Amino acid sequence: MKISLKNCNFGFEELKALGHIVSGFRLGMEKNKLAEVTVFEKTQERIEAYEKIIKALAEAPLLLIPDWNVPFELYVDACGDGLGAALHQVQIIDEKPTEGTVCYISRQLKSTEARYGASQMECSCLVWALDKLHYYLDDSVFELITDCTSVKSLLSMKTPNSHILRWQIVIQVYRGNMTIVYKAGKPDKSSD
Repeated sequence: MKISLKNCNFGFEELKALGHIVSGFRLGMEKNKLAEVTVFEKTQERIEAYEKIIKALAEAPLLLIPDWNVPFELYVDACGDGLGAALHQVQIIDEKPTEGTVCYISRQLKSTEARYGASQMECSCLVWALDKLHYYLDDSVFELITDCTSVKSLLSMKTPNSHILRWQIVIQVYRGNMTIVYKAGKPDKSSD
């Protein structure tokens, strides 16, 4: 441990440290930290923005009851923070085709997954989503929609390493019912 003289104070009755006043007799807040909070101007633009946020928070997205006769769409996406997936379906509601969400799933990355490259992370997300949503996807036709081309090439890899081989085995179960569709960019914001 090193001590720097420029960071040390000697012979003071009280010191200011981290927004507090420290002395031999008391510990308190600095006066300027206790000052009244500045007034927030209420403009029409700010009021509308606030109401828009409250409305968006109050209106939960409507989830559909799955129709087992209609194909599903599985959107998967991975990023540096976590994995996400959304299961969609196009159903006829009031004689109009309506795309809706059946369910959302997400989770944080595990410490080992955080070290994966982008392609491995996307493939890991697919395997995790297939595992979590197998109740919906077993014996159902579905499209896998992703923004990563390596997911498509995962199944045709000739000499995979051990964990990619395990992923191939998991995905192989769905191969007859699954169509992989690549959409550049963000295919669906709900899976983020």
